Amino acid sequence: MTSESTAVNVPEDHDAEDAASETPLSRLEEEGDVAADYLEELLDIADIDGDIDIEVRNGRTYLSVVGDDEAEGLDTLVGADGEVLEALQELTRLSVLSATGNRSRLVLDINGYRGERSVRLQEIAEKAVERVKAGESTVHLDPMSSYERKIVHDAVAELGFVSESEGEGAARHIVVSAD
Repeated sequence: MTSESTAVNVPEDHDAEDAASETPLSRLEEEGDVAADYLEELLDIADIDGDIDIEVRNGRTYLSVVGDDEAEGLDTLVGADGEVLEALQELTRLSVLSATGNRSRLVLDINGYRGERSVRLQEIAEKAVERVKAGESTVHLDPMSSYERKIVHDAVAELGFVSESEGEGAARHIVVSAD
């Protein structure tokens, strides 16, 4: 069985440009509901216990599937290096598109994998910057998803260095440099 809880965070101060560029809150809430229904059916079919939390923040819907320590099967839905999680996220986005006619940028997390991965990506960015500081002109990182590349790009920029994505498809990766 799954249960669902919803937390909606809306930034307090919007200016006209921000409001025009963001997805309306009601659409994001609908997106979360459709996605949660899809995931709940999937969990029921797979006979996996988990709770689904929905949060709307920064113009995006975030869904988290969490289980208690005794829940089995959720780690299977993450897969090696998050590959199954990425596939489930895309299937969930397709479910939302099918139900609403709107493309979704929702982010799916299972058992806190994305939070743990985010910490690791920060470390990867810091090590790449250290290698550039030590004299390497460019550092090529391993391929990663667009969501993960965004995290690394932000971390590298915060450290005062430059990064750009290169390659196509599954080979798309980040190159870090000083300028």
